[in-house]
Amino acid sequence: MITILWALLSLALPVSGLRLPIRCPQARECQLALLSNNDVLLECNGSEVDWFFFGMNTDEEPFNASSISNIQQNPEGGLLIQNPSFLNTGLYRCRDRNGTQVTGYKIDFQDITNLYISHIDLDQEPLKNETLSLGHGEVVYTQWEPWQRCSNCASPGERKRLGFCYIKEPLEEPVPCGLYLGDTKTFFARVRPEMQVEACYEMCRGALTGGDYVIFDNFRFTEGSEPTWLTCPLASIYRPVHWEVNDTAITWQNQLSGEYVSSFMDPLSGGQQLKVFQPAIYRCFVEQELIAQFNPTDPEDELRESERQSKGQGWFRTQPGKADSVLRGLKLMLLTLSLLVVGGLLCKVVFRPVRGKKRNQVLLVK
Repeated sequence: MITILWALLSLALPVSGLRLPIRCPQARECQLALLSNNDVLLECNGSEVDWFFFGMNTDEEPFNASSISNIQQNPEGGLLIQNPSFLNTGLYRCRDRNGTQVTGYKIDFQDITNLYISHIDLDQEPLKNETLSLGHGEVVYTQWEPWQRCSNCASPGERKRLGFCYIKEPLEEPVPCGLYLGDTKTFFARVRPEMQVEACYEMCRGALTGGDYVIFDNFRFTEGSEPTWLTCPLASIYRPVHWEVNDTAITWQNQLSGEYVSSFMDPLSGGQQLKVFQPAIYRCFVEQELIAQFNPTDPEDELRESERQSKGQGWFRTQPGKADSVLRGLKLMLLTLSLLVVGGLLCKVVFRPVRGKKRNQVLLVK
């Protein structure tokens, strides 16, 4: 059942949410910083193209990008980089079959394990600018992306923005830290990406359910068992994610304040994954739409249900006379139900509603 629901969810919702699609204008070469461990899709117009990876040294001979284990080219010509690491930092070029460059990407995959998180409502400050001692007056700073949409609506939520490490020399254009430093072995504590969070509130623009969501109920808790990780489908650090436990919001503010919480949002996935320690009903929202609900099963409840069914089966086996009477009763109920259905159809034909008279309709939401 879960497999079927997941397949339907994949068809009903846009799969681009699973990875970050990036497009660079044709015949140009774009420079950007991204986070490691989060899939990206580099777009290139045309299916008859080849991708080449130059690494950090563009003077060396490139090699086919698809030969890298975590990289594959899709039929539309795009290049999917799955779970990228800092080793994937470098220059990617898309060329047509004539060898002409269509587009290019110079990417710095910044190490998400060094992510620095701050919350404005906890008076936590982001990282400050620092000067590097490399002899050129370099300044390392954070270049912020726009704020993402509020994670919730009609009730308090949170929004986040991502910041990437850049280095700037006087009178020069800034460069992502990884591309600037290259193979430099010196460690700089300030060279790290950031995520900043703040409380927000906004009204809802539509239904909280996108009409399609999946229910997971195939995981269980036992006393003394290890915590369980839940993954919200279609979520990523680049999109607003909201979790609830038994209709109560799970917030970064509570988690970062050091207060005890019964669940833990994974900072490295931007909240896509949730670590839970006790059975409850968990729901996740992406872009303010309900995507999934997790119903953990209790083994004790399953045992009680199994015992109840076993007792019921034994009762029927030891008392065949009563079982026969029950079966006769069921047949009578089915006959009665059939008569009611036929009667209802006859009434519908004989007593038709007056044309133009408005009738109430009930929409059943799954």
